[in-house]
Amino acid sequence: MTPPAPLTPSTPPRRVRPEPALLILEDGTILHGSAFGARGARLGEVVFSTGMTGYQETLSDPSYAGQIVVQTAPHIGNTGANAADMESSRVWVRGYAVRDASRIASSFRAEQTLDDLLISSEVVGIADIDTRMLTRRLREHGAMRGGIFSGAALETDESELLEQVRSQPAMAGANFLEEVTIAQPILLQPEQEPVATVAAVDLGIKGATPRQMLERGLAVHLLPATTTLEDLLALDVDAVFFSNGPGDPAAATAQIDLLRGVLDAGLPFFGICFGNQLLGRALGLGTYKLRFGHRGINQPVKDLQTGQVSITAQNHGFAVDLPIEGIHTAPHDDGRYGRVQVSHMCLNDDVVEGLRCLDIPAFSVQYHPEAASGPHDAVDLFDRFTELAVAHRAGRKES
Repeated sequence: MTPPAPLTPSTPPRRVRPEPALLILEDGTILHGSAFGARGARLGEVVFSTGMTGYQETLSDPSYAGQIVVQTAPHIGNTGANAADMESSRVWVRGYAVRDASRIASSFRAEQTLDDLLISSEVVGIADIDTRMLTRRLREHGAMRGGIFSGAALETDESELLEQVRSQPAMAGANFLEEVTIAQPILLQPEQEPVATVAAVDLGIKGATPRQMLERGLAVHLLPATTTLEDLLALDVDAVFFSNGPGDPAAATAQIDLLRGVLDAGLPFFGICFGNQLLGRALGLGTYKLRFGHRGINQPVKDLQTGQVSITAQNHGFAVDLPIEGIHTAPHDDGRYGRVQVSHMCLNDDVVEGLRCLDIPAFSVQYHPEAASGPHDAVDLFDRFTELAVAHRAGRKES
């Protein structure tokens, strides 16, 4: 009997050597990692997000336009990507930096890998870097201009790449509104008879926001950021909403003027994030750039009226400048908008997280009550907005 042939160990699959990539900060910091997503060069403001989940919602949030996002969570991409979890029609980040990029998608909902999504969206990414060190540097020195470089971009000398990083415009003074807003107005109708009609000015709105309004029976005129006051008033709406969005609120002069016209018309107003900053500027208050901003789904905010603390999702690099304590007269035009006070504050650093006008029907918050993925502790703010819209509609009928 012929003995069986001896077993030979099989050759293990050869691991493909990753392509190199660089992340360069304006202070000269250079991190060497692996190419992730598209190849090329992308410049932007480097910021970090502390969310443990919801990386796809982060990528598709228009408030990240012009930015390179660093994820502090170490493992990114495990569940892949799908169309249902997109918060807008596209990915908005310019660049993406992670520590460990998952090579597979382990979810029955996945339609593609995160790497495929980044490639199709032309987002240049970098993996296999020390994101903890990078985050600490951004916390200590503030958000910085930076760039991610891979592929053919690495044929350029590192000193020249650093010069490209340093020559790009800073986020202060930046205006991305015409880039992120819709091109034409859209009317969204609830399933039932509308309880009121509102205008939502799209400054970089996320899909969850109009859904919250529709669920409460509001008909929503979704309007471009370039909408004029005349066009808005012609819609005969019962209230007005300004959304989140990217850039420096001081540069949004046309939208500030539009908001003042809304307040002068006596229409109820609700603003989220960028909308909160624009309400502050419309009232004559200042805004300033935060050192490294608030980005993540775990930010504690205190309601100064009730004392309740909510865990919120946030994504902003600017804040309203107003003392936390006391009631103040809005300084614009000798105080014609009356009294205003801080309604919410961040428990991490005492930053203003909301405004409440006492003499006109206007309020705003700096965080995202509609957050997806994220906590829904503050979603009842949409109930308050709906109540204002319904009351305004009823008042007009009576008169």
